[in-house]
Amino acid sequence: MLVGCDFSSSPSRKKPIVIALGSVQAGRVLLSRLERLESLDAFALWLQQPATWVGGFDLPFGLPRELIETLGWPTSWQASIHHYAGLSRPEIRATFAAFCNNRPVGGKFSHRATDRLAGSSPSMKWVNPPVAYMLHAGVPLLLQAGVCLPGLHGGDPQDVDANGQARRVALEAYPGLLAREVLAQRSYKSDDKARQTPERLIARKDLITALEHGQTRLNLRLKLTHAQRDMLVDDASGDTLDAVLCLMQAAWAQSQNLQGAAHFGLPDSMDPLEGWIISAGLS
Repeated sequence: MLVGCDFSSSPSRKKPIVIALGSVQAGRVLLSRLERLESLDAFALWLQQPATWVGGFDLPFGLPRELIETLGWPTSWQASIHHYAGLSRPEIRATFAAFCNNRPVGGKFSHRATDRLAGSSPSMKWVNPPVAYMLHAGVPLLLQAGVCLPGLHGGDPQDVDANGQARRVALEAYPGLLAREVLAQRSYKSDDKARQTPERLIARKDLITALEHGQTRLNLRLKLTHAQRDMLVDDASGDTLDAVLCLMQAAWAQSQNLQGAAHFGLPDSMDPLEGWIISAGLS
């Protein structure tokens, strides 16, 4: 099974975590169904279900090495996550703001190598979007559930298949990476109803069409029913479409693994403290 997750650090009924479930058949990614989780507790329970999947999760899995070393935090990945999880959100905000205040204009934030290649927000950013809080909320739950994070954490050694492979594999995804490849700077979503314009509706249609035709770096085609296509088009928030974009990235990572690539296509040069967004840097 494949999983695509549009994550929220403060999920609710109005803004849930959206899970897209699917599979690959003959080079096409089939969307099976969508699930909506309205709390972090519900997400934690979902992760702990006995299942076999490869998933793409839209949240950062690590912080910039420069930030961690400057703050004097542990420089092994798991130790850094445990330290980070022990902080409150106000403590994170104050610590990161102080770090930024000591840096020159134009270089306030520290970036991971993968953030620059993917065009994603720096993983230490706490507002617009609050990806630092997404890391803080989500990655500890992946660890608690014993999920494998290739290149970072091996997961529960007991939760393996007959070949000794981890049953649940989580990879960092970023829907904006694929969306910009198709749409460039055109926006396709907004949580603000006043900004849910016809232009964004057309952009969603164009993006879905490109996915269906395999017109992205992943060389995979998305297969949707008419009802599923209408649902993705009609969701002006873009949450369901983002979950599907993550699903596509998970499908690519699974294909790399089946072809013998180490760590589901993550580069050998990946910093094991920072992590990497799957397919970032792929031409």
